[in-house]
Amino acid sequence: MGFALNADQKMTVETARAVLGEHSSSARVRQAMDSQRGIDQDLWGLVARELGWCSLSIPEALGGVGLGDLDLALLVEQMGYHLACVPFFSTSVLAARTLELAADSAAGEHYLPMLAVGELSATLAWTGLGIGTQAEPVVRSSASGLELHGSLSYVLDAQTTDLLLVAARHEQGHQCLLAVSPQTAGVHIEPLRTLDQTRRFANLDFDQVSLPTEALIGEVDVSAALEKVRAMAQIMFAAELLGVAQRCLDLTVAYTAERVQFGRTIASFQAIKHRCAEMMVRVEATRSMVHGASLMAASLDNTQLAMEAAATKALAAETAFYCAQEAIQLHGGVGFTWEYDPHLYFKRAQAGSSWLGATHSLLADVAAALLDGHEELQHAS
Repeated sequence: MGFALNADQKMTVETARAVLGEHSSSARVRQAMDSQRGIDQDLWGLVARELGWCSLSIPEALGGVGLGDLDLALLVEQMGYHLACVPFFSTSVLAARTLELAADSAAGEHYLPMLAVGELSATLAWTGLGIGTQAEPVVRSSASGLELHGSLSYVLDAQTTDLLLVAARHEQGHQCLLAVSPQTAGVHIEPLRTLDQTRRFANLDFDQVSLPTEALIGEVDVSAALEKVRAMAQIMFAAELLGVAQRCLDLTVAYTAERVQFGRTIASFQAIKHRCAEMMVRVEATRSMVHGASLMAASLDNTQLAMEAAATKALAAETAFYCAQEAIQLHGGVGFTWEYDPHLYFKRAQAGSSWLGATHSLLADVAAALLDGHEELQHAS
């Protein structure tokens, strides 16, 4: 399998790097962090409506560009590199893939074109994405249509998006998908103040929420589809963490080339060179895995995809955390101060080690799958 990018993919990277370098600077990120909603509205308007980035992986028949998973991963990587404070991941990864895989065709034809042109932002509210375990919301039939009860924790961008795609347990026992407006009566959103303020989460509470029957956009059991959505989200999040790790390496190389100690730049010291080299080796190994998983994703069955995604996300989380802590250490005492950026990336890496599956849990899942396969092979022989 070749990992070389084609001309269009290189252009995607260069364009994203130039746009985000200008419009998602450290000052802009910090300004968005201090805002009430936690997003950069001007940047979101630019990338979603003017540049059409949300259309990248949406099928052409539904108003998108119809590119592959690697193309999306390259764009998400640059989002992580610049800590872009926009609901791109929730809209273009979680919501778009959910509408494509888990929703009925009518819902996809209705919502995906709006996502593609930036008229709508959305997110997926599902226990399978959260931190820890919790009961699923329950939807029941009512005299007026449907009634939704329950709660969900750590929902990405719930307080900023226009549409909530809620995975709930139907009264008949199967898992289903609902399209819910955040402004619906009985929907209570509690913004959370987490370690990483460049990305916002919220808790949702559904208190006897009355919905029309049309809100049920995934009527059959959507469990298998949502499992695939989670696996794809893990691969894309690994791409984002790759961007975080790369930025930590670049910040560190730039700083050590300027910092003078004992009459020479600290980048000239052998120990510093070795630590930067180790960061680079980990980054490049992670890049190969992210690109490989993105290229193979469409051809894998759900079991293979789940294992590949878990391994990729686990490696990316470890790499991002390692590079972030090394960036802080090699910046010296200023590395964790507010004025310098490494602490922002450290917080993203730290928070990212738990979301979409903690590293130790993902590695345990991979090991269990490999051992089960080994036992089946022994029995067959």
